[in-house]
Parts: sequence; structure tokens; C-alpha cells
Amino acid sequence: MTDNQQETNTSTEEEKRLEEDIQHQAYWRRWGPYLSDRQWGTVREDYSEDGSAWEYFSYEPSHYRAYRWGEDGICGISDNHQRLCFAIALWNGEDPTLKERLFGLTGKEGNHGEDVKEYYFYLDNTPSHSYMKALYKYPQSAYPYAELIKENQKRDRHAPEYELLDTGIFKENRYFDIFVEYAKATDEDILIKISAVNRGPETKTLHLLPTLWFRNTWSWGDDTEKPILQKTKANLVEVSHPSLGDRWFYCQEGSEALLFTENETNNNYLFGAENNSPYVKDGLNAYTVKDEKDAVNPDRVGTKFAPHYILEIDPGESKTIKLRLCDSPKIQQPFNREFEEIFQKRIREADEFYRRVTPKKMSEECRNIQRQAFAGMLWTKQYYYYVIERWLKGDPTQPEPPPGHKNGRNSDWIHLFNEDIISMPDKWEYPWYAVWDLAFHTIPLVLIDPQFAKHQLDLITREWYMHPNGQLPAYEWNFNDVNPPVHAWATWRVYKIEQKMYGRSDKKFLERVFQKLLLNFTWWINRKDADDNNVFEGGFLGLDNIGVFDRSSELPTGGKLEQSDSTSWMAMFCLNMLSIALELALDNEVYEDIASKFFEHFLYIVNAMNHQGSEGTQLWDETDGFYYDVLKLPEGQDVPLKVRSIVGLIPLFAVATIEAETFEKLPNFSKRVNWFIENRPDLSKNLACMEASGIESRNLLAIVGGDRLVKILQKMLDETEFFSDYGIRSLSSFHEENPYIFHARNGEEYRVDYQPAESTSAMFGGNSNWRGPVWFPINYLLLESLQKFGRYYGEDFKVECPTGSGKMLSLWEVSLEIEKRLLRIFFKDENGRRPVYGGTEMFQSDRHWQDSILFYEYFHGDNGAGLGASHQTGWTGLVAKMIRQRSEYCDRVN
Repeated sequence: MTDNQQETNTSTEEEKRLEEDIQHQAYWRRWGPYLSDRQWGTVREDYSEDGSAWEYFSYEPSHYRAYRWGEDGICGISDNHQRLCFAIALWNGEDPTLKERLFGLTGKEGNHGEDVKEYYFYLDNTPSHSYMKALYKYPQSAYPYAELIKENQKRDRHAPEYELLDTGIFKENRYFDIFVEYAKATDEDILIKISAVNRGPETKTLHLLPTLWFRNTWSWGDDTEKPILQKTKANLVEVSHPSLGDRWFYCQEGSEALLFTENETNNNYLFGAENNSPYVKDGLNAYTVKDEKDAVNPDRVGTKFAPHYILEIDPGESKTIKLRLCDSPKIQQPFNREFEEIFQKRIREADEFYRRVTPKKMSEECRNIQRQAFAGMLWTKQYYYYVIERWLKGDPTQPEPPPGHKNGRNSDWIHLFNEDIISMPDKWEYPWYAVWDLAFHTIPLVLIDPQFAKHQLDLITREWYMHPNGQLPAYEWNFNDVNPPVHAWATWRVYKIEQKMYGRSDKKFLERVFQKLLLNFTWWINRKDADDNNVFEGGFLGLDNIGVFDRSSELPTGGKLEQSDSTSWMAMFCLNMLSIALELALDNEVYEDIASKFFEHFLYIVNAMNHQGSEGTQLWDETDGFYYDVLKLPEGQDVPLKVRSIVGLIPLFAVATIEAETFEKLPNFSKRVNWFIENRPDLSKNLACMEASGIESRNLLAIVGGDRLVKILQKMLDETEFFSDYGIRSLSSFHEENPYIFHARNGEEYRVDYQPAESTSAMFGGNSNWRGPVWFPINYLLLESLQKFGRYYGEDFKVECPTGSGKMLSLWEVSLEIEKRLLRIFFKDENGRRPVYGGTEMFQSDRHWQDSILFYEYFHGDNGAGLGASHQTGWTGLVAKMIRQRSEYCDRVN
């Protein structure tokens, strides 16, 4: 990745703001898009007996019930401890309820698991959140809640999902485009514009209720002082919070009324019990939709507030409401000409900042895609609050949780105390962090906000996240699950990318995370290598249904599964830790000893992976030229599970080059390496190319090399197998005509078929599919690996790409070809259509839809259409890094 090429270190206004925040001169990051898109249906809000989070706290009660651990809203913001929140609420005069939060199907309601059934887009954002813009598309007819549930439940897993556009509710463009923009005049002065555009053919009425409220922190028995919102004069509301302090909220003139209620549960509606106050969480809904005027407080005081604007909007017309949240009650003209000038200034500064991030020449189309990818990364930062001990025990003022809750999910993570701003995979479908997702998030994030990227990696290794035994928390649904160990890789890459882009070498960060990852590495060695033979059994490893069986459960055959991917991830982990140790050793020779230890570990793992002979597990199949998982039956028989999946490509990830000068600068490490090569030929013989010097006298550490590398690439680059027009598939399309079938002793048949779209299996909820689609994180690691191999072998080492084409490319050129195919997903083709939107005509041809980009969880293996979570900019945000890289090495990106 040529990370040693330092770029010109210029400083934009946005970078100055970030530096002011780091130095605590101004707290630019205090306010940001930290509201979840969905809080209901999460583990945090689940106090059920059996852990049925979706059913325990579903969508309908969310309008009436105060949340315990966080808040949600549409295109909203909050402070960094989510004490005060702001978001939009809407009513079209037809809906049965005020639109205060996004609707979607639960895991059991959807025919492919949970799925948000709304259209919203993150259009722009800066790291300091000095400027933010989002778009929500609000239908003018009654929202078809029941129809979406009914039609999806009719369909089985072989049918596509029934989407909101399929209902016809957007016909004749009968909807409002709601643009929400924020611009910070100072770190404590936030300007807000809400613009509603009528796209339909008739004049329509829109009720707009920009809502300000406090997260409920006073109802759980902690003697917390209750905050207060109260009107002080016309169109001005005072905000008083015991820890946040005082703020003031200015409202543009023209509202019908200023509505105040309490952010407290409507016990009467939900449970038939008495309410603490006549004014409850759904007070705004009752006032607006049900015309219950006594549902809001006539004294104009409460913990939840909204001005009520009723807008008559003609076809094609746009109307804008302006608001302001700040730390001063003395602004005489809060919405004067300066208000708009600040917006324009922040937009110009955002443009300047992103030109600094990607200064090379590229098309406007390309820059738009990258800008929205960065926006998605920044909008999906979320306040995440979860204290396991308190959650298990329950709150003094609430009913005691049932016994099953106390001893169920996550009960052995009692140390976990999370209260931070964290990068989420998707704030609706995955409004909780996943440790390996997060590692990938940091790669595009470091381009625009190195401090935040580093903080995310450091945070997960802190003692209130990491288990005392060294395990990293996987994700909220089961912190005990095991994700691939990519934290060290991300730490090393973030360090190198910051070094290149900003000219800084943050070795304190590198060392701090490295020290904690030593504990994590030890956990892996002790817990996931049952036979102490350096072949690992990691479980599902985030790849859901990739295997023949559920790899995180007891095998139906008995015995155990020796995993090529788990073993390869550990080899990659070794090399990442080795790279970090060598960097730290340049300043502290003690790290030479640690580097030597990781070199030794790597030798043992490579020996296990490439072992040939009568004893030991045979993961490599010489006839097929591929790596497979091996099922070790209780009787002692080894059964290779010959599924051509990315399990067999992951060994490519374990690769690193060591420059000759590194050995010169670190003689003790060099001496120990030579000792192993000379005295343990039984180990070093299976190591790819350590003794041979490559281009510029580089040395190569890798599981595969030479002939094996070529054999694997023959399959990977074969368009009838892994090589799609849109990247590398997760499963070879060979299995479309040749499904892998395994007959267990209990008579059950287990099979793996090529499925390029949604999963037809219910494994892991069935909402993700690794049996054919293209996944960005795996493709990104393949790109890096090919580039590392290319650095060693040079331009003369060529492979056929695509296989059978007769076209010979260097490994570097192969990486560029894969990258080009991945980017093709988002770019318009010669017919002006984006593959990401498949056959959804509104997105393909309507000018109000076609340039708003969604970054999906994964993509159809044959046509590139987006699948799974529609806002998982998280790891699909890697596209922003790919665009920057391509602009650096190619004349033009398009």
C-alpha cells in the first residue's frame, strides 16, 4: 500500500477543529449523530426469560415505553453521553401514528431476518460534525405497516423480500423529501435546517415536529436529578440538565403550538397501571394524531418537547424550518443572514477537507460515492450504553428480572461496562458493535479522523470491554462468540495509514494496543487449540452459514472441526503482531524477543497448515490445490469437507514481507530467525520463501507461495468459480451444479449450495449469507495480500487473470482488477444503471433517487445488487479507501 510515502501535511479548517478537540480547547465532538436508528428489539432493552429481544420489546410499544439504555430517532443528534437528544417527527395526516422512529421487520417477521423498511440516506458529514446532512423519504399515504409484515411472512427464504417500494406507496412520487442539515457555528452553537419538498402532483399537508428530549435517567432508582425543558419566552425553550448544564433552543416563528410532555412510560396504555404523570412519552402523538389536547402540559414544561409546524406544500415546492440549539439565551436574531452564511461556510470547508483526503483527479460521480461512504461511516457513530451487572440484576424501581434472564445471555461478562461513542455496523439492523466489523471500520475512518479510529481500537481492549481471560467481546447477542482476530491487523494498518497521510508515527497507541493484544493472543492459543497442535477450532468466526454445519454448535457427527480459516486467521494474527513488535523494537530492543516469539508461533502454525504425511491433520488437498476444513470423527477418521469457499482463500491473508534493512537494524531478531532456519528445518521447510530474497532483497513470510499460490489463484480468478464481475464470491459457483452433500450418522443430510443472493438457510437467523455473495471485508484483505505477494515476487511473476483468458497479469495488476470490479457495484454502467440497485427501477431512473447511495452488508454474487442490511456502511465503507487508493495509482477513477 506504499504507506511509507508521506504526503504533504496541510491543515484545513476541519483539521484545526479536530486538533482543538484533541487539545480540549473546544469540544467539537461533544455533539454528533449519536442517536441510534433503533433501540427497540435490542438485547440491552430485553428483560425476558428466554432472551427473545425482538418479541419482548417490539416496535409498537416503543412509542409508549421509555428506553432504559439509549434512545432512537430519525436523522437525529445527541451529546456524547446522550443526555439531550434531537430528531425529527412527522405526520402526513394519514398514518395511524406519528413517525418518530424507523420501522422494520423483526428477525421472525422477515423472510430473510430483520430488515428496515424505510428509505433514508446519509448524504454528508465531517469528523467534527461541523456539517451534517441526511435525507428521509416520507410517503404521503398511510404507511403500510400491516401489509409489509403480512406479505413478508407469506414468503419463504427462496423468495425475495417484500420492500416498501413494492407496496406502490411511492407511485406518482407521492412523498416528501425531508432534508435535515446541521451546521455548528461553534462547538456549542448548532444550527438546524429541516427542508420538506413535495415530490408529488398535489398540494399536501405535512406536520413537522422537531423534537428535543432528555434520555430518561431518572426512572431507574438512582436518585438522579430530573432535568427540565421549559418555555421562557416566545419560541425559546430553556434546557436545564444537572450534568450537561444549561442550553437554549430557538424555534422559528410560525409553529401552531409549543408542545411539552414527559419522556416516561405510558403504564396505563401498556400495562393498565397508573401513570406517574398525566403527560407521557406518546404525548406528542396523542396531541397530533389523536387530537387529544390534554395530552401535553399546558404549563409548557417537561422532559420532551416539540414545536408543531403545519406546512401546506405545493407540488415541487420546498419549505424550510430553522432551529438553533446553543449555550446562550441572548441571541437577538437567531435566524438572520449569518445563519445561512454559516451553513455555506461549513459546506465549503467540508469540500476543502475531502479534497485534502483524496487530492487526486477523479470524476464527480466517484467523488460523490466516496463522500457518501464517508458520510455513512460518520453518521453510524452511536452512543452505546450497556452495563451487564446492572442489566442482569435489574433496577430497584422496576420488576425483578426473571431467573432465566439473570443466568442467560452474557451472564459471564459481568465486568462489561460500555458507555462510549462507537462505530456501529448499521444503526438500525446492527445498533451494537461487532468486534471484527469495527476493525474494518477503522480503515476508512483513519483517512478522515485518525484520533477516532485509534480510540476505537484502543477502547475494545480496555478492561471494561476485554474479558479478564483475554477474549474480546464479539457482539451484543453473544459476547462469547468468536470473531476473526483482525484487531492486530487493523491496529497496524491504522498506524501505517496515519503515518503516510499525516506524517505521524503514534507508537504510544501502537504499544498500548499491542500489550493488550498479547492477552488476546494467549486466549486464542489456550482456548481454540484443543489438541495443542497449532490447528485451531474457532467456531463460526463471523462467517455465519459458510460451513456444512453450524460451526459454533455441537457437531451432529460428534468429534470436532479443524478449521483452515481459524488456523489461517491465527497465522495472520502472528504476522500482524510480529510486524508491530518489529516496529516497536526499533526503539526498544526488548521487543526483539517478542518478535522472535511470534516468528516461532508462525512457524508452528504454518507447519500445521502445510503438514504432509501419515500423521496430523491434512488441511491442504494436493489434488484439488485448495485448503479445506477437516472433520475429525470420534473414531479417529479425518473427513475433508470439500467445500470451495473463502475458508480455502483465507490462508492467503497470512503474508508479510520483511525488508532487508529490518534485519540490519535488529541483529538479535535476525540471529534468532537464522537459528530457526538452520536448526529447525522440519519447521522452516513449510514456510514460503523465507530464505530466498525477493525484489529489493525482501523476505517473505507466508503460508502459501510458489506453486500453491498459483493453484489457489487459478480457482479464485476463475469466473466459473470465485471471480465475479463484482469481486470475489464467498463460495465458488462450482457448487451451483455440484452441491456439497454430507450424510451424518443420524441420517440427516447437510448440504452447501451456491446461493448468490439471500440465504435460504436459517442458520444464524438467516439474515446473512456467505454461500455466494460478495463481501467487502474479505475482498479488501485479498487485495492487501495480493499486493504484499506482489511486493515480494515483482512484476515478472504473473498469473492468468481471468483464468482461461490467456491474459497474464502481475499480482499487483490482479489486485487492481479485483478492486475495479468491486467499485463497479456502485458506479453507473453504460446504460446509466448502478448494479447495487439491481432491478429497483426507482433507484435506477428517478433523478431524486439515483444519486443517493446505499452501502449494503453484502452483494449478489452474479449481478452486484445490494443485499442484507442496507446501511452497513461500516465495513462496506472500505469502498472509500479503495477509491482513494485507486485515485493514487490510476490516472482516473470512474
